[in-house]
Amino acid sequence: MKKIDDRYFVNPNQGDESLDACLEENEQILWRGKPYKKSFILSSVFRLLPVALIFLLFDVSFIVMLCLFMDGMPWFVYIFIGVFFCFHLLPLWIWIAGIVSASKRQQKEEYAFTSKRIIIKQGLIGSTVLSIYYPSLTSVNLRIGLIEKLCKVGDIYIVANNQKAVLEDIKDPYFIASRLQGIANDIKSDIYYPNDLRPKDNHGYDTQYK
Repeated sequence: MKKIDDRYFVNPNQGDESLDACLEENEQILWRGKPYKKSFILSSVFRLLPVALIFLLFDVSFIVMLCLFMDGMPWFVYIFIGVFFCFHLLPLWIWIAGIVSASKRQQKEEYAFTSKRIIIKQGLIGSTVLSIYYPSLTSVNLRIGLIEKLCKVGDIYIVANNQKAVLEDIKDPYFIASRLQGIANDIKSDIYYPNDLRPKDNHGYDTQYK
């Protein structure tokens, strides 16, 4: 019976939480990036703003009406109303928390295209690392909204067989999206059609349509 090398699971970079620590053996990073900070924070401000304002205006109006017409009610009624509206304003608290944490999330969020896969590292307190291998990739889409257009960035939407992910606020989005699609096509070709199986003359490649 072959003895298992105990050192196989000894991490030489123990404690390293960077994206580089996620790389496999002989895996190379072809591109790495992170969300553009200005656009990322502005998107957090405007993402839930309409919903937060609707809840805030409704609740403030309702509280003012209660104060005008419920004078003299028992003290526990006011406590109940206060607790109720604290929970009812949950969209407002979520919106504020998203804005406050935006800068920290932007610092920890990182993307990479490697020689094997797409790596997406996210998190606020902890970390989540998502890997999408190129053979499972089905489409690469691009979305540029008003804020993204003003900041000259874009969101790249990645769809795989059983996974979906978004690379937010990427600079030079058209170029990066096209390069990602090119990398995926090249690696898929290498996997499904190794060099030994490729004829020297392939009449079906680069066909010219008339």
